[in-house]
Amino acid sequence: MEPESRTPRRVLVAKPRGYCAGVDRAVVAVEKALEQYGAPIYVRKQIVHNTHVVKTLEARGAVFVEETDEVPEGEIVVFSAHGVSPAVHGEAEERGLRTIDATCPLVTKVHNEAKRFANQDYDILLIGHEGHEEVEGTSGEAPDHIQLVDGLDSVGQVRVKDPAKLVWLSQTTLSVDETTETVARLKERFPSLIDPPSDDICYATQNRQVAVKEIAALAQLVIVVGSDNSSNSKRLVEVAKENGADAAHLVDNASFIEDEWLEGVTTVGLTSGASVPEELVDEVLAHLAARGFGEVEQVESVQESMRFALPHELRKDLRAPVR
Repeated sequence: MEPESRTPRRVLVAKPRGYCAGVDRAVVAVEKALEQYGAPIYVRKQIVHNTHVVKTLEARGAVFVEETDEVPEGEIVVFSAHGVSPAVHGEAEERGLRTIDATCPLVTKVHNEAKRFANQDYDILLIGHEGHEEVEGTSGEAPDHIQLVDGLDSVGQVRVKDPAKLVWLSQTTLSVDETTETVARLKERFPSLIDPPSDDICYATQNRQVAVKEIAALAQLVIVVGSDNSSNSKRLVEVAKENGADAAHLVDNASFIEDEWLEGVTTVGLTSGASVPEELVDEVLAHLAARGFGEVEQVESVQESMRFALPHELRKDLRAPVR
């Protein structure tokens, strides 16, 4: 009698995945500030939305606070990658804080667009998620001109003073497909709605969604490594479910994976959000290998080469000669 043949169990790993240029810049900014100035270095909000990254930086001397008034006067505060409103910059100045602005340059681009359209007296429809730090920062640039559009259900609630002077902008970490659908619905109501000068959804968000679509079509289960408060990570789960995966789950790390998810599964897709370090992906691969998923194949959809310089406040001091 011939031995029973076993179907190979494999993992398809999406590429690109994990850290984007904006996240890398922000995390390195805190690390370099700790090296340059010593602990403590205060950080307003989570520098990026990842529990592991925050805990690692805390262990090195970073102190995370919710608001600027929690930072002792005269100390250094780093603003997170998600950006802050002009009011927050003003509060920091009033308290005599030294600031390092680690806002992702792609978020800064959206801030600049908001200011420019507001100065031209446009109504601005900001597509995004209520309460997200990036949305709060962008809205703060022109609060009298910006109203939030949080998904398709809120399109009917939009009210504008002049439909002929109307533009949409978006949070950088949204689902590309969902945003396209929301814009189409808005244009049904407001045919003169103007598109932003360039796409607001960041290159990394788009690339990771393209990559997860490719592996979702080939996998019964997709695991997305990322924290629950990470908008772009949660969108990856949604995109995987919409593009062929029977199931998709968001996990902070390997310990969150449940063995029952793997029952009857021969192909697992694996990716990670833009604020996730690669070591967490490696831990998931080891966890899956221990459960029979030893064959690993990397599926590259898009090549990435984007890099951002460190915040100018930090570069200036790093260049200064040591005395």
